[in-house]
Amino acid sequence: SSRNFYYITMLRDPVSRYLSEWKHVQRGATWKTSLHMCDGRSPTPDELPTCYPGDDWSGVSLREFMDCTYNLANNRQVRMLADLSLVGCYNLTFMNESERNTILLQSAKNNLKNMAFFGLTEFQRKTQFLFERTFNLKFISPFTQFNITRASNVDINEGARQRIEELNFLDMQLYEFAKDLFQQRYHHTKQLEHQRDRQKRREGRRLQRGHRGHQWPKEDGNAEGAVTEDYNSQVVRW
Repeated sequence: SSRNFYYITMLRDPVSRYLSEWKHVQRGATWKTSLHMCDGRSPTPDELPTCYPGDDWSGVSLREFMDCTYNLANNRQVRMLADLSLVGCYNLTFMNESERNTILLQSAKNNLKNMAFFGLTEFQRKTQFLFERTFNLKFISPFTQFNITRASNVDINEGARQRIEELNFLDMQLYEFAKDLFQQRYHHTKQLEHQRDRQKRREGRRLQRGHRGHQWPKEDGNAEGAVTEDYNSQVVRW
């Protein structure tokens, strides 16, 4: 039997996400198993050079992490959401940088907009609400909002923060778009739910009135509730 598949994703504040990836890499994480497939092939070493010579990038400082121009941490969310084949995949000579960035950002926005669901990590409860209403599912326990993360514990100065925002300028624009779209979806879904609740209450009251209108008064001692002289007036009111 055929199945329906839905694309969903979670987005995160770009600065927090970038710092989180840096801490992850600093502890020895790599993406060596990632094939980065695009148009049926992986990028060549010239198209996607590595940022470090050894097995991993353990102990990398934030400055070193930011200084690598080939670092895939930069604008990762846009790149993961966009259709890379539109810009020649990882071949940076395919078109000029400005045109490439414009196409990537627009593609990421379009794909996000067409997803059945996406959430934002900074709005866990709203994310849960939208997921449950979108797929008609109910989580056993509520989502928890963790404000203390490895990224939040990183103490960076304003200059470093600004540099991260510049390196992730496409992700910053995507995230602003995503926050606006997320709030629109949330408020729209809330509104629909309120309308359905009001409709249910109205139907409930209507059923109650109808039920009362059909209850015939019973004579004392008559278990079957015989028709009384009031019946005609009840029918007229009904």
